[in-house]
Amino acid sequence: MRGDCAACFGLCCVALPFSAGNDFAVDKPAGKPCANLTAEHRCGVHDRLRNKGFPGCTVYDCFGAGQKTSQVTFGGRDWRGDQKTARAMFAAFPVMKQLHELLWYLTQALGLKPARALSGELRALRDEIAALTDLGPDDLARVDVNARRAAVGELLLQASALARATHGRGKGKNRRGADLIGRKLAGADLREADLRGALLIAAQLTGADLRGADLLGADLRDADLSGADLTGALFLTQPQVSAARGDARTRLPQGFDRPAHWSA
Repeated sequence: MRGDCAACFGLCCVALPFSAGNDFAVDKPAGKPCANLTAEHRCGVHDRLRNKGFPGCTVYDCFGAGQKTSQVTFGGRDWRGDQKTARAMFAAFPVMKQLHELLWYLTQALGLKPARALSGELRALRDEIAALTDLGPDDLARVDVNARRAAVGELLLQASALARATHGRGKGKNRRGADLIGRKLAGADLREADLRGALLIAAQLTGADLRGADLLGADLRDADLSGADLTGALFLTQPQVSAARGDARTRLPQGFDRPAHWSA
């Protein structure tokens, strides 16, 4: 469930669009290779992305969809020099990426002991979505991802409620979808809080206690997590962590990498 660029044909650098702004230095339409992509499907400025104005690239992760699309769906066929393959691959990859993201969330939910009562439903839905990732290119591109996302979202909501109710204080604050952009939340007690979909862009969360908080889809771009405690945070992803700021005191859940741009 993590990207392996060495086994991918640079799909995120070609299939996906991006717009000039804080995250990207230029506009690029879907299906057009990034100017920094080399003939070997590598980024020519990988070690200078932030300095070049591409911080969005440094936080992106396809959850393993790139190598699955490249090596399984298309059997190792390169998109270069074959327009038909290119069109099909660029249509399939965004769907695969969303399905792999859903698989990541379901797998995390299955690891929550308080949500054991839902394990049968979670496993069945995970198996259903995993089967979709094995479809051929045309069938994969036609998958109704929104319907699957809705089903997964409802089940994750139930798993979150069960998990947050057993962290010691019962349910935390409800800040689902809240606009907390730039808010001063230093030292805030946000244990078991529902922060699903919350806008925490540039929020000051230094020293905040986010243990057991549901952070599914929360926007943590440029949020200051210095000294914050995110151990046990629910449905947190590596891209969310990488998009934020932090330091050596920031406590992350097991299995997460500490971003290179964080302060010592």
